[in-house]
Amino acid sequence: MAENQLGNQQVLYLPEGASRVLGRDAQRINIAVAVAVANAVKTTLGPKGLDKMLVSDLGDIVITNDGATILNEMNVEHPVAKIMVDVAKTQDKEVGDGTTTVVILTGELLKGAGELLEQAVHPTTIIKGYKIAADKAKEFLEKHAKPIDINDEATLSKIALVTLGSKNIGDESAKLNMAKLAIKAIKQVMYKDNSGKINIDTDFIKVEKKAGGSINDTELINGVLIDKEVAHSGMPKYINNAKIALLDAALEIEKTETDARIEITSPEQMQAFLKQEEQILKEMVEKIKKSGANVVFTQKGIDDIAQHYLAKENIMAVRRVKKSDMEKLAKATGSRIVTSIEDLGSTDLGFAGIVEEKKVSGEQMVFVEKCKDPKSVTLFLRGGTQQVADEVERAMTDVIGAVSSAIKDGKYVIGGGAIEVSLANDLRNFASEVGSREQLAVQTFAGALEAIPKTLAESAGMDTIETLVQLRNKHRTKDGETMGVDITNNRIGDMAKLGVFEPKRVKEEELVTASEAAEMILRIDDMISSKSKSPGSGGPGGMPPGGEME
Repeated sequence: MAENQLGNQQVLYLPEGASRVLGRDAQRINIAVAVAVANAVKTTLGPKGLDKMLVSDLGDIVITNDGATILNEMNVEHPVAKIMVDVAKTQDKEVGDGTTTVVILTGELLKGAGELLEQAVHPTTIIKGYKIAADKAKEFLEKHAKPIDINDEATLSKIALVTLGSKNIGDESAKLNMAKLAIKAIKQVMYKDNSGKINIDTDFIKVEKKAGGSINDTELINGVLIDKEVAHSGMPKYINNAKIALLDAALEIEKTETDARIEITSPEQMQAFLKQEEQILKEMVEKIKKSGANVVFTQKGIDDIAQHYLAKENIMAVRRVKKSDMEKLAKATGSRIVTSIEDLGSTDLGFAGIVEEKKVSGEQMVFVEKCKDPKSVTLFLRGGTQQVADEVERAMTDVIGAVSSAIKDGKYVIGGGAIEVSLANDLRNFASEVGSREQLAVQTFAGALEAIPKTLAESAGMDTIETLVQLRNKHRTKDGETMGVDITNNRIGDMAKLGVFEPKRVKEEELVTASEAAEMILRIDDMISSKSKSPGSGGPGGMPPGGEME
């Protein structure tokens, strides 16, 4: 119950069980929580990063080193921890990669801010300094970025392999295969708008996974894979040169929307009624046959009698297909989704070289393949166990995000911690130009960026201080700006020669998201929780007042 004094009168304005943490205490707790969350994912960074095992209430197991997935599955309670989860989600949604880096960077910015607060630097000064540093870092990033051509598959493959490098899946040949398939898929769905700008709608790259086989069995399907089976056992399971009808209509007798009563008084009437129903369904099938379609996908159901007539006409049909899959089928085959069978004509049909039902890991799936220039494709991922298949899916999603960001933006930077050290050096040189106290925050921002090469060195078992000192010195030399952490050989090396490239857009998003999140958390000087206290809890979100999160 919060209170204030008004003369000798006590004023109560929050309910019983509410808690409040003020001023410096609130800032200290928030920073401690953010740093704890960052430390939770820190060890997963880089090719030698370790995995986390997350077990849900129901006993479901997730094994991953994907920052966004770890934070999402962690089920955090503290409000600041939830902000850190949102930071990772935003990064994942915007560019698909760099989720671990952005969380580490946010944690380091807040840790540095905590040290400045201890030196009596006002939060507003730190926030202003961080804003200046983030804007300047974006300028420096642009200066260090290199152009990439859409047809430069060698560079695009290197960007993809760097993203896959941090995932503990498969060997080098499996990763190279995944990189090539991702690039091919992106190029297939890519298009230029009227202004000549490249657009990539990654929603039309369907990622379907199935446990079983090995990662090397992953393939790109020039069409769509539907995780459904053919509706009737009598229907063909393989159709060549398929003419495809997409229906958003049921092949069933529709129930009336208003209450209706039919009175049948004799067996003959009953027979006539059933015959009429059968005739309506037969006419529906005849309309489909008349259009020339030999494959039907519908979002709705198909009556048993309609299935029988479709099977008699050698038409393959799949029912209850998801709306998102219907849209992908339309993009891949060139067909139009029809909402009324009455309107179905030959011009509405799409084409696929092969439509086939195959059994994969004991389950039937329908493959729509060999489409002419499809604008929707499917990456069919395999993995030895469900956990491996899930991690392959997360890796592929990251690769699609990273490569499409590089193609859209048209620029890349040198990875392996090299770009972070370059930006840190640039910011330190710039800090001297900032006359006011904000320069302390700019220098802290520079120090936070160096947490990335430090963490990479740490995960490889290298001496972090020695590595950082060597990198700083190399970056001050004329040709040293491409030097980074060579994790394979546990030393510093030339990242440009090693082909460690990252999309500029991913790095830019990291800078923007991390600085904005840190600034928002630093503004908080009062936490009011109206939740009733649970046994053993104290401050907001179950945090003991003044307590720290392990």
